[in-house]
Amino acid sequence: PVEQPLPPPRRSTLRAFATGHTGTASAAANVCVDVLGRVLLEVLARRAELGASLLRPGEGLLAGQSGLGHAALSFAKSTAGKGFRGVQGAAARAGAGGKVLGEINDETEEQMRMRTSIGVARAAANFNDLEVVAEYTKRLEGNFLKEIDAGYPRGHDTEQLRMCIKGLGGVVESFSNASERAIERLVSTMLPRVRQIVNEAVGNEGGSAIPAASFMGSPVLSGATSTVSSTRLDYDLDDRAFELAQLSEGYVGRMCSSLDELIEPLGAHFLPKLSDALLIGILGGVSTRLEAAIRKSKFTPLGAISLDSDVRYLMNFAKDRLDSPELKSNVTLCKACLPLARLNQISLLLNVDDLEDVLDLISVSKRKGNWDLKLDDAKTLLSLRVDFEGSKVNDLLQMDDE
Repeated sequence: PVEQPLPPPRRSTLRAFATGHTGTASAAANVCVDVLGRVLLEVLARRAELGASLLRPGEGLLAGQSGLGHAALSFAKSTAGKGFRGVQGAAARAGAGGKVLGEINDETEEQMRMRTSIGVARAAANFNDLEVVAEYTKRLEGNFLKEIDAGYPRGHDTEQLRMCIKGLGGVVESFSNASERAIERLVSTMLPRVRQIVNEAVGNEGGSAIPAASFMGSPVLSGATSTVSSTRLDYDLDDRAFELAQLSEGYVGRMCSSLDELIEPLGAHFLPKLSDALLIGILGGVSTRLEAAIRKSKFTPLGAISLDSDVRYLMNFAKDRLDSPELKSNVTLCKACLPLARLNQISLLLNVDDLEDVLDLISVSKRKGNWDLKLDDAKTLLSLRVDFEGSKVNDLLQMDDE
């Protein structure tokens, strides 16, 4: 446990303080800063890196497109990955004569789920440890400074001792930065699966286009007897297709359900701060992929309204799962996730009733500091509206550019 190496540096430093000799206390303080800020930081950063590899969807302990891989199953079987030797070692054990996998097949599904959950919890703890030590070090600095104020007279030597202790502030920053990098690394390992989820939802892969009569894949509405596997993103909606869209959760609802299945195992074990950071990172990948798909669609005015509904659904999905109250508003959420902010801006742009309203929308949004779409982006996006003439779009925005 990460708590084990923390008390010894504290105790040794306090013993040095008890001597009343500033030189001894300063030396002990410098050793404490080095142990926490170099030795322990390196160990925990490596453990977090390993945790990211263990949680790679489809190859690690999180399910991928085809469920859990053999490496994850073997890892879970080996006492829930005790020792964290890595997915590669688990894969080797899985291929060694098939003995391990044979034993796994004898386990019940509930036992397998329990072992995998323990493995996920241990991998998540590697990330939490960085935040735990950062908070511990922050409190340790405050306690040491109180000891100095209570036990040492004012003077040059005492001030030097205080400066040694304040070196712990840099250690706190180092652990916080390492924690941010660890989450970024975890997000990058999960993004391939996230892209698959979005592609499956919008119909870019793994499914065929659904005719307008069965829009949003509802067998009840279409009179079909079989379940539709996936639904193509389509905002070129007539009145009938729009009405059907309002009666179904659509592709965004199914996409969010799949994202829940991916993220939920981690959310139960991460500290709230890390859980929020992970979700923001995943949301950024989703928004970027959705923007690329949206740029390939045509939009009727009704389709633009449907897009606005889908973007709101995605934002509400995120706010329902974020822990920080600061991220519960659309404004702060968009500031935290710029790709989502772009998606929201695209929705606003495509929902203008008339081209004459575009310049006012852009001007007002820029004054509020929440608009970063370039004019070329605006031209391309407005050209997707089937009721807007491309030449008028170019002329209007050309005037504003000048």
